[in-house]
Amino acid sequence: MDIPYIVVDQLTPQQLRTWKTYFGDADRPRYIEEGIWRRTQEKATAGPSGWSGEGDARRRVIHYRYRYGLVPTTAAPAIGLRDLYLYHSVSAPADEIAAHEALVQAALAAGGWKQQPGESVWARRNLRCQITAHLVHPQDAAARRTLPAGYRSLDVRIASADYVPPPAVRQLPWDVLASGIRVKDRPGTPTVVPDLGLLANFLPFQVEIGCGTSVEAGIPPLHRLHEIYRVTDRQGDEPREHRFTLSPASDPLLREILEQPEEKAEQLVEMFKACFLAEPTPAMHALKELQDAGHLAEPVITHNFDVLAARAGLGECFIRRYDQALPDVEWADGAKALLVVGLHADRREVQARARERGMQVVYLDPEGFWHDNQFLPYPLEGPQDGDVVCRKSAEEGLPTPSQRTPIDLPA
Repeated sequence: MDIPYIVVDQLTPQQLRTWKTYFGDADRPRYIEEGIWRRTQEKATAGPSGWSGEGDARRRVIHYRYRYGLVPTTAAPAIGLRDLYLYHSVSAPADEIAAHEALVQAALAAGGWKQQPGESVWARRNLRCQITAHLVHPQDAAARRTLPAGYRSLDVRIASADYVPPPAVRQLPWDVLASGIRVKDRPGTPTVVPDLGLLANFLPFQVEIGCGTSVEAGIPPLHRLHEIYRVTDRQGDEPREHRFTLSPASDPLLREILEQPEEKAEQLVEMFKACFLAEPTPAMHALKELQDAGHLAEPVITHNFDVLAARAGLGECFIRRYDQALPDVEWADGAKALLVVGLHADRREVQARARERGMQVVYLDPEGFWHDNQFLPYPLEGPQDGDVVCRKSAEEGLPTPSQRTPIDLPA
């Protein structure tokens, strides 16, 4: 696999302007894509993890960080993956780790990797793979975590040549692990309304957006990343409880990358490519019109790395961060409500803070999706007593530039 790896070839003049305008540093380095998953086998996760007793403590940690940039070509610049870093750490009984390491070694051989003399490092063109076995993982020793007797760990790092993320970045997945598992909210009894007309009583309001707005722009839902990185056994869109990938023997991720890195790379860059090629939706433009009219207060609080709100002309406050357990939120002075659009599950701290500030929390979400001509329920987890829910998509619930607004706003 060659680095840089071309993601979008031969940019048009408009695409080049989009890159230069919106994919710089701004509120964050927008040319960086990063993801972390930690899955643990414990009593609190017994259902998806298969925990059955104190001897079950398997663990899988995934951290990836990619840097994209312009790559000169003969005709026009391209967008390329310039730095790649993927960290894969598993802990399991010693026999499972030994079998796992043997499979990794076999994948290295099948993929044509060459071991560097005297090192536990393998090279394949512009990629390097480092394997480190641990009787006791250094992170466990530092955190005074104890795994069951007979457990071992194996770390595999795959990176572009000469690229080593700084220590603070490499520490991030372990900081996330130390933060504990997500505890589900108990939904309250919100008021269900047919439209967003009540927002006229709470002007100006602020907006928090989740991946629902991205999906409407043609970007894959976030569970697509779970499929790419084999986080769970999920395949497809059915919203059931998916089992964690914890047994090293049933984890195909490293084999896929090591045996056919060029083929797997197409999946690894899939989300960033989709984000770059997407265009702001009518719902995004509707939010911009509301902001221009003084009804919506900036910034838009976003969990999305697609930059679509910024490309629609809205200021963004990006809070999907791993270096802050409770990211800072830029609250607009005088905002009386928080409109939450297309946001599920584990991103609820902003809404809790809005309630503490005395803001009315309003959700715009269909609470389900269509799959194979069938509407599958996907209830919101966050709404509490006193909140309001409008069961429509962003496209249905927000005005488009050519439509009369369903929000009965004063002139």
